[in-house]
Amino acid sequence: MFDTNLVIVGNVLSAPEWRRTNNSGSLVANFRIASTARRFDRESGRWVDGNNLRVRVTAWRRLAEGVASSVTVGDPVIVYGRLYTRDWQDENGNNRIAYEMEAVAIGHDLARGRGKFFRTKTAPSTSTVEDGEAEAFVGGEMSVPLGVDEAPITYGEGLPERLPGEEPPAFLDVVGALPAADDEAPSGPASEEEELALEVERVGRTPASAGGARRVRRGAVKREPVPA
Repeated sequence: MFDTNLVIVGNVLSAPEWRRTNNSGSLVANFRIASTARRFDRESGRWVDGNNLRVRVTAWRRLAEGVASSVTVGDPVIVYGRLYTRDWQDENGNNRIAYEMEAVAIGHDLARGRGKFFRTKTAPSTSTVEDGEAEAFVGGEMSVPLGVDEAPITYGEGLPERLPGEEPPAFLDVVGALPAADDEAPSGPASEEEELALEVERVGRTPASAGGARRVRRGAVKREPVPA
């Protein structure tokens, strides 16, 4: 009835792998991510690793293509998606549980590095599970891994090559290139509509006394002479 939506910040443990479901023939890319908590140990006076979470992440269609060509082992990533479990039985009849996260959005953690976005063109649409035998199940279906020649896209494909000697722009260079606030101010004489709007705004900010307001109302009323 309800979906469990989570955001996981961690590191990629395994390279994205292309798989194809047996029943529907859909393509899917999945990888494992580890998120480790950090806490300060007062006894040793330093930060140490705390509890960790390991989840298999599944990406479908265009997201799968972007993941397969952009994510590799060790990358710091941020994953948003739906977390759930799947119950199944292995070939020996043992009950198993697989933890999966169906990703909605995946991106690199820019607090730990830099990146540049390259928009992809419209491409053919492409279409998660645990360790060992559980990895063969995707969305409850049996799947088989694809060979290198069968994968529609691999890491690094479709990314523009950097020119020799080209360096990424520094943060201060990017900030310095932004226009200043004074440069965006309009120049030239104001129109009659702009002057009228400024005058109305100025009058609205000026507090008027009760007597002044009452005198204005009396003066605004014109009385016609009554015929004899």
